[in-house]
Amino acid sequence: MRSKTARIIGTRTVLLFHFPFAIGPLTCADELAPAGQKALLMDLPEAVAQAFAPDGVLSRTQARFQPRAGQTEMALAVSRTITDGGALVVEAGTGIGKTFAYLVPALLSGERVLLSTATKALQDQLFGRDLPALVQAMGLPLRMALLKGRGSYLCLHRMEQARQHPQAQDGAVQRSLAMVEQWAQATRSGDLAELPALDERSPVVALVTSSRDNCLGASCPRFRQCHVNLARREALAADVVVINHHLFFADVALRETGLAELLPTVRVVVFDEAHQLNPTGVLFLGTQLTTGQLLDYVRDLLNTGLQWARGFADWQGLAARAERAARELRLCAGEMGSGSKLRWVGVAPEGVWAVPWQTALARLSQAWADTLAALAVVAETSPDFVRLHQRGSDLQARIDQFSGPCAAGAVRWLDVGAQLRLVESPLDIADAMQSRLLAPAAPAPASAPAALPETSPEMLSEMAQRAWIFTSATLGDDAQLRWFTQPCGLESAEILRVPSPFDYAAQAALYVPSHLPKPADPGHSVQLARWVGDAAERLGGRTLVLTTTLKALSTMGDVLQVRFQGAGAGAIEVLVQGQWPKRQLMERFRAGTQGGQPGCILVASATFWEGVDVPGDALQLVVIDKLPFPPPGDPLVQARAQRLERAGRSAFKDYSLPEAAVALQQGAGRLIRSESDTGVLVVGDTRLISMGYGRRLLAALPPMRRLHTAQAFDEALARLLTTPSTTDRPCS
Repeated sequence: MRSKTARIIGTRTVLLFHFPFAIGPLTCADELAPAGQKALLMDLPEAVAQAFAPDGVLSRTQARFQPRAGQTEMALAVSRTITDGGALVVEAGTGIGKTFAYLVPALLSGERVLLSTATKALQDQLFGRDLPALVQAMGLPLRMALLKGRGSYLCLHRMEQARQHPQAQDGAVQRSLAMVEQWAQATRSGDLAELPALDERSPVVALVTSSRDNCLGASCPRFRQCHVNLARREALAADVVVINHHLFFADVALRETGLAELLPTVRVVVFDEAHQLNPTGVLFLGTQLTTGQLLDYVRDLLNTGLQWARGFADWQGLAARAERAARELRLCAGEMGSGSKLRWVGVAPEGVWAVPWQTALARLSQAWADTLAALAVVAETSPDFVRLHQRGSDLQARIDQFSGPCAAGAVRWLDVGAQLRLVESPLDIADAMQSRLLAPAAPAPASAPAALPETSPEMLSEMAQRAWIFTSATLGDDAQLRWFTQPCGLESAEILRVPSPFDYAAQAALYVPSHLPKPADPGHSVQLARWVGDAAERLGGRTLVLTTTLKALSTMGDVLQVRFQGAGAGAIEVLVQGQWPKRQLMERFRAGTQGGQPGCILVASATFWEGVDVPGDALQLVVIDKLPFPPPGDPLVQARAQRLERAGRSAFKDYSLPEAAVALQQGAGRLIRSESDTGVLVVGDTRLISMGYGRRLLAALPPMRRLHTAQAFDEALARLLTTPSTTDRPCS
C-alpha cells in the first residue's frame, strides 16, 4: 500500500517523517524499526531547513555534503512552491548541489513526485545513486520507479525473431545478439542500460527493441512478460517516478507512453536540465514524415500480407506502387546536398519544383489509400494486420497534412539526406505548456484549446495546485531568464537565480587568442587546431575542444590526430566524437593519465557542450572554436527571427544573442566542476572582444580572470602543471 506521509491542510503541509539515529541498510518500510527514530511534526520549509542544517541529517549521512547557503536557499524555495502550488524556475549555478536541493523537499513532502531529466544518463544517476542515498539517509519508506521510452527496453518478441533478420547473418551482429539473449535470461527490468558492452550504435538495438510503429500491443504473444508494460505498472504504483523529457512530451503529443494515467495523480513535477525542454517539446509537438518510415511500412506490408493473407490481395502490386510513390517523392529533391534544410513556405520546399512535388504527394496518398482498403478486408485475420492498418492510417494522415498548407503559427521545412524528412513544427512550446499542463482552475474561454482531453473540473483544480519546478545551470542571461521562460510559457513563474559557489577568479581564466583568422576564414579551424595542439602538448592532454559545426569537428579532429599519430609511445591520444560511442569516449577521457595512459584531447560538438562532467585534472583546458550563434539558414531559426521582427523587436538582440550566451555558458561550464578544479577557457573567436555585443556575452560567462596576452596564457598553463587538483566529485 502506498504510504502517504503528508497532506495539504489549507496552505500548509503537515509532515510526519523520521530521522534515524543510526543509518543502516534499508530494505522496505516494514523493516524500519520504531526504535531509534524520532517523529517530528512541522511544516515542509522547516523540515527542509533542518535537513540542510550543519547538524542535519545530510551532514550526518552524506560523506561529502557541505552546507551551502545557495543550496539551502533553493531547497527552501522548492519547499514553498510544493506547499503553495505554482511554478518555480531556478537557475542554479554549477556546484550548488541542485539535485539534493529539489530532491530533499520533494521526498519530504510525502506527495507523489515525477522527476524528468534531459538525458538517460542523469535518469540512471538519479534512480541508481541519488534517490536511494537520500531515501535511506532520511528513512523514508518510498517506492521508486524508472520509466524510459520503449526503445530503451528489450522486446522479447522481436528478440525471438531477430535471428531470422537478414542483418543477423553478420558475424558481429550474431555475437552482439548472443550477448543480448544471454542477458535476457537474467534481467528483470529489460533496460538495455544494464548492458554497457552493447554499443548503442549497434544494429542489434533496433532488432531487439520495439517502436510505436511495430509494437503489437496487447496482441503480442509476449505481452504478459513485456518489459515496457512492467515498467509502466511499477511507475503507476510508485511514489517517485523518474522519466526523461522525450518520454514526457511523447505522452503529451501521442498519449501512448503510460504517463496519461500517471500525471493526474502527481502533485510535484520537477524538470531537471530544463534548458532542454523547449527543443525537446518542439520535436514531439510537431509532425514528421520520412521516406524511411514509408519504405519500412511497405516492407512490413509485403511480408505480413504474403505470410498471413496470400491471395486475399495483390500485396506485391500494392507494395510496389507504394514504394515507387515514396521513391518518386525522394527524387523530387534531386541532387540537393545531404544535410540541407529547405524552407517550405509555399506548396513545395524552396528549390523543389511545385508541380512534381504535389503530384508525388498525391500519388503517395492514393497508394496509401489503396493499401488501407486492402488491409480493411483482412484486418480480423491477424493482429499484425490491425497494427498495419493503424500505422498506415497514421502515415496517410501525415501525408495529407503535408499536402495542404502549413498550420498557423508553425514552420515547415524539408531535411534532405539519403532519405527525406518532412517537418512541421511549432515555434515553441508555450501554447502547449499553458493549455495542456499549466491549466488554471477556472475554465478556459470557449475559443481556447482544451486543457487536457477528458479533463474534469476536479482535475483542473488539482492541476492548479500542482507544483512545477524547472531547474538548470543555464536558463538565460537576464534577471527574468526570458530565454527560457518565454518559449516555455512561464513568464508568470517565480524566478530564482542562485550563483555558483566556485571562486572562478581564482580557479579559472579566459583567453581569446588574437592571432587567429576571422571565424569566417576557411583556414580558421586548421589554424586553431594547430594552436590547440601546441597548448595541449605542453599540458599533457587534459583538453576538450568544443566545435560549433560538424565540419569544424572533422577538420580539427583530423589535424590533431595527424599531428600526434606519429609522435611515438606515450603521445597524446586524440579522441574524436563519432569514432567511438559517447560512453566509451567519456570513460577514456575521464581516466586521463591513470594507469600510465597518455593524456587526451577530446574533440566534440553538439551534445558534448553540456552534461560532460570531468572534475579533477583530467580536464584543465576547454577550447570553444567560435561564438555559438544559431545557424541563420535554419528554417526554425528564421521563423523565430521573423516573428520577433513582426512584433517590432530585434531578432539579433532578442534571439541570436541570448541563444549564443546560453550556449557559451554551457560550454564554459565544462571547465570547473568542483571547488578544487583549475583551468583555462579559450574562445577562438576574436569577436568576443572586438565587437560591442561581446560585452553581453562576456557578462554571461562565469567571472573568470582575463588573460590579455600570449605570455599570460603561457604562464597560466605553467601554473596548471604545478597546481594539484582532485578528482573528488561535488555534492549533488
